[in-house]
Amino acid sequence: MTLPIRSFLFIPGDSEKKLGKVDSVAADAFIFDLEDAVATARKAVARQMLPAFIKERPRGQRKSQLWVRVNPLDTPWTLEDLAAIVPAAPDGIMLPKVNGPQDVAQVSHYLDALEVAHGIEPGSIKILPVATETAVSPFRLGDYADAGLDRLYGLTWGAEDLSSAIGASGNTDATGEWTHTYKMVRSLCLLGAHAAGGEAVDTLYVDFRDPEGLRASCKAARAEGFSGRVAIHPAQVDVINESFSPSPEEVDFARRVVELFAANPDSGTLGLDGKMLDIPHLKQAQKTLAMHEARNG
Repeated sequence: MTLPIRSFLFIPGDSEKKLGKVDSVAADAFIFDLEDAVATARKAVARQMLPAFIKERPRGQRKSQLWVRVNPLDTPWTLEDLAAIVPAAPDGIMLPKVNGPQDVAQVSHYLDALEVAHGIEPGSIKILPVATETAVSPFRLGDYADAGLDRLYGLTWGAEDLSSAIGASGNTDATGEWTHTYKMVRSLCLLGAHAAGGEAVDTLYVDFRDPEGLRASCKAARAEGFSGRVAIHPAQVDVINESFSPSPEEVDFARRVVELFAANPDSGTLGLDGKMLDIPHLKQAQKTLAMHEARNG
């Protein structure tokens, strides 16, 4: 079973200090940033540092996946980023500010050529687009389902750049909840990811000093259908990993559901703990057990 990535931790691509802490953090994946976290004057430095860092952790020996967020296609740096990074064989590319599947297809074509040129397994570098950061992009989230993007890992969303794109002065209400536009975009991203057969990755939780708020938000996101989340601080990683993994109570219930249906093979609907269960519940229970066993052996 291929397990979804629970936690993606952002690391500035030009920070030797923060790169040096990567091996001590239990993130499922790291996203080394060449975009917003790196000043224009430092981008060339980051392009030199990151390939060497990634090559020191070759595929097959990595405890975490290593991804890179490149600069968006409306800048002059995207190809420079890819040309520098691909020889190091990262696990994936995060592509920001996409307008739709055509942008992902364009980068996929670049990767096709670069993988061949550097002897990297074709199609092995995946793409995770930040699929809601322009005003037009939310209208195209459903188009990923029929775009034939073999490299597509899934979709994630962002609120800050979208706010800027539409001239909004804020994206949350007085209670701290997303306002209507961002709730809508988040839901469309979730649906678009699943329609495309990929993973839905929730956006960052800004307050890294609020672990309980993060935990509650992650558990709600997982219940909705998200499989992972972006982190902006190492302190968030353990909470995210725990929240996007089946709890002991979930595992126990799932095991009982599977056992109940196994004991009643001719029944399509059964009762357990006062609840009526049918085949979709069985499939979800089987998925929960498979995920638990894959992570815990």
